[in-house]
Amino acid sequence: MNSLSSCGFLNMATIGDFDPLNATIPATKVEITVSCRNLLDRDTFSKSDPICVLYTQGIGNKEWREFGRTEVIDNTLNPDFVRKFILDYFFEERQNLKFDLYDVDSKSTNLSKHDFLGQACCTLGEVVGSLGGRMEKALGFTICHKTEVVKNTLNPVWQAFKISVRALCNGDYDRTIKVEVYDWDRDGSHDFIGEFSTSYRELSRGQSQFNVYEVINPKKKGKKKKYLNSGTVTLLSFLVDTEVTFLDFIKGGTQINFTVAIDFTASNGNPAQPTSLHYMNPYQLNTYAMALKAVGDIIQDYDSDKMFPALGFGAKLPPDGRISHEFALNGNPQNPYCNGIDGVMEAYYQSLKSVQLYGPTNFSPVINHVARYAASVKDGSQYFILLIITDGVISDMAQTKESIVNAASLPMSIIIVGVGPAEFDAMIELDGDEVRISSRGRYAERDIVQFVPFRDYIDRTGNHILSMARLAKDVLAEIPDQFLSYMRTRGIKPSPAPPPYTPPGHPLQTQI
Repeated sequence: MNSLSSCGFLNMATIGDFDPLNATIPATKVEITVSCRNLLDRDTFSKSDPICVLYTQGIGNKEWREFGRTEVIDNTLNPDFVRKFILDYFFEERQNLKFDLYDVDSKSTNLSKHDFLGQACCTLGEVVGSLGGRMEKALGFTICHKTEVVKNTLNPVWQAFKISVRALCNGDYDRTIKVEVYDWDRDGSHDFIGEFSTSYRELSRGQSQFNVYEVINPKKKGKKKKYLNSGTVTLLSFLVDTEVTFLDFIKGGTQINFTVAIDFTASNGNPAQPTSLHYMNPYQLNTYAMALKAVGDIIQDYDSDKMFPALGFGAKLPPDGRISHEFALNGNPQNPYCNGIDGVMEAYYQSLKSVQLYGPTNFSPVINHVARYAASVKDGSQYFILLIITDGVISDMAQTKESIVNAASLPMSIIIVGVGPAEFDAMIELDGDEVRISSRGRYAERDIVQFVPFRDYIDRTGNHILSMARLAKDVLAEIPDQFLSYMRTRGIKPSPAPPPYTPPGHPLQTQI
């Protein structure tokens, strides 16, 4: 990482917060703290005065935009910056980050006026997926806040209502929280009784003498000298409920295992012809390669060894021409693993040169292949994702339904990307968003299939990077929820995170 010998110690802030008043999409925020060791010394009579600048990229946009800057630390080559970068994290997106280090020589905010020290690039997924980073969870709980109407009594006891701490006080334990009490009327003209103020810190004491509040009506208090209050409110209970998240499992060591299965049926067309969906254009990726790279580039950040099984189906294999619906793209059935997504791409291209496209389009063999591995690891340490890329109508629908119903009880998800102009009505049936898939009267335990046609994400201007980013964002968006649904139904909790990473005091000299 050039002169950045250590970067991106990750503190995880509010997790999966949902504001019921705003009804916005739940967001996970991560907090990145930057420390560096052994930076270059650009100053003559003292040491460098470093500052770190973070840049981010938008989806499908190559332009880097400045996100923020740390403070300047004077006269040091080993800065531990205090100012943190807080970003929204989305599993389904490739969020590129760039950290630039400068030696500040003046008060100018123009970075070109300062000496460049070094640069490090990574994705937010790599930071999250790295167990070497520091991750600390905070504010992942809910507290009682709102009540229902209690009729015909001057001594109501309200049931508890849950609300996230972020919605209530945004993490500021001492922020004033105002509570208003009304006499409810059916016509909506509720009568104001009074109000009182508290804070999260006070509420967290639970039921005690500190949590008995006088309800004050300001108008009555201003008019009546003998006015004391309009009653009291007593806190009866206080609950702290920690919500387990996808990131809790990742930082606890859960591995995401990615397998790809590619359709080699004849309906794709002759790979040597430009009209083929498998055409190997020397200047740009075909739709199969774009779908594979779009999804794989994101998922690989969560796999420590970056070794991925790559399968094909629907082809005649050399030398005897037997039809296979579960063959290794690298030609090694005993070891179908490829080194990284680039290795999968290379094996895909080599297979196009050696196999004969044939048919039919059978999904169940590759689903069962991954399911066998998933069935052997049910303790939450691993989760399996199968990406199927296909161009046509499925031939073994009954068997595929059976395979999916069986796989729904395993730590496994299936992504199906349809390429080309074909109708994919049958695929929609496999995606159980509206009607849960069933086989022989048995329903899937949970929804594990996400299907999308790639043509819906093609950018009209021909921007393939944007097309791939849109596809990945949509097909991966459901994975964290599918992952958590399995863990929750099995009562699996995340493993404890490893101890925080501490930067070494005297690392080896790094070179630019």
